[in-house]
Amino acid sequence: CLSTVEHLGLQIRKVQQHLVVYKINSSPSLFHYMTQTDDKYTTMVRESIVLLLSRCCPPDVVVFPRCVEEVSALAKVCHQHHLPIIPFGTGTGLEGGVCAVKGGVCFSLRNMDQVLDLHQEDFDVTVEPGVTRKALNAYLRDTGLWFPVDPGADASLCGMAATNASGTNAVRYGTMRENVINLEVVLANGTIMHTAGKGRRPRKTSAGYNLTNLFVGSEGHLGIITKATLRLYGIPEAMVSAVCSFPSVQDAVDSTVQILQAGVAIARIEFLDDVMIDACNRFSCLSYPVSPTLFLEFHGSEQSLKEQVNTTEDITKSNRGSDFQWAQDAETRNQLWKARHDAWYAALALRPGCKAYATDVCVPLSRLPDIIVETKKDLIENRLTGPIAGHVGDGNFHCLIVVDPKDPEELHRVHLFTERLGRRALAMDGTCTGEHGVGLGKKVLLHDELGPKAVQVMWDIKNALDPNNLMNPGKILQ
Repeated sequence: CLSTVEHLGLQIRKVQQHLVVYKINSSPSLFHYMTQTDDKYTTMVRESIVLLLSRCCPPDVVVFPRCVEEVSALAKVCHQHHLPIIPFGTGTGLEGGVCAVKGGVCFSLRNMDQVLDLHQEDFDVTVEPGVTRKALNAYLRDTGLWFPVDPGADASLCGMAATNASGTNAVRYGTMRENVINLEVVLANGTIMHTAGKGRRPRKTSAGYNLTNLFVGSEGHLGIITKATLRLYGIPEAMVSAVCSFPSVQDAVDSTVQILQAGVAIARIEFLDDVMIDACNRFSCLSYPVSPTLFLEFHGSEQSLKEQVNTTEDITKSNRGSDFQWAQDAETRNQLWKARHDAWYAALALRPGCKAYATDVCVPLSRLPDIIVETKKDLIENRLTGPIAGHVGDGNFHCLIVVDPKDPEELHRVHLFTERLGRRALAMDGTCTGEHGVGLGKKVLLHDELGPKAVQVMWDIKNALDPNNLMNPGKILQ
């Protein structure tokens, strides 16, 4: 029986041998590979796991295919030799999705970075997995179109599809699931498939099973996404942002519910608790009141904005909200939302030298005040630093826990807290994760959330598409 080290060495030699064969028989740059000792690999993994407190689990080999044919050819090699496959986009995920818990081959897709087909009149575009959301919007700058799904990080768009990312604009424009039209996917055995038919991009379809949504949110567990066809939107004529403070969490959430009930097509409505707004004030040189706060943004025509703003102001004032502090020009708005997206770094600045761990849950809107109040009480009782920020328009919030990674006792308290938070959300008819995904840390919670029968169906799908469990093993399913 081979030792672990010998077994890993054998895996590397097998992969390297086949890479050389393909390199000789094809173009000189068909595959590029590197091992764990290479500086480029070390940097890539460090960047991808800096957001995790868990131990790094590196792959045996990292490859850099340049087209779908190369992805397919290498997947066939891995399938033949039973080598695990770990897809890698930009490494911005927060649940350990790129950790190679069973070794194997990491497919870094950063070299597949082309915007392939833009159809302005049809409001859609097809991109490769190395294209990030900022790169796409830069490409679209002169077209009058944009892609609004914004998780904060400059994530790869195919990676965003793989985790069903959402973010600050989801209340108006939806999550990735609502904005993906078609996917090209390489399965574990190297088969290339198109979830809605090759080249097809209808705005809606009733043809057969919805395979596109099967792969959206699959976290690399069913296949490698090598192209995504996405919905685009017209850039609004006008945008305006505002900040409103409240004396309590209940007042802020009540305002949110009433704004949505009034039919206001609000583009963003973000909640920051008192700890989070204080951290943002310090980090981003702001001066907002240290109390539960909403960041709001409105999109539309000049006339529609006036109506939206008037209705929203009436509602917030009826819930003891402060007067709006406005951010009307692009520079001021960008500063406001940069402060929101820098919440991670603002939280880290509360305890210099520590690390941060982010966890998220999602509950029905009516339960949001209860879960936030209970969560804040839990943090205080367990002596944890955990500012709260959330996409309050859809009941999703994040707790950014700042922890000393050298303190085992504190790490244990963080682990227990995150488990309690997940179960608290389930008890309130919510989900253990609204947008981060399951990854490594929430497999048990997923089982509790869906139940054994639903999880078994997921296993049946997994076994049908990947019977050898090669695609990103150790994630999602317990």
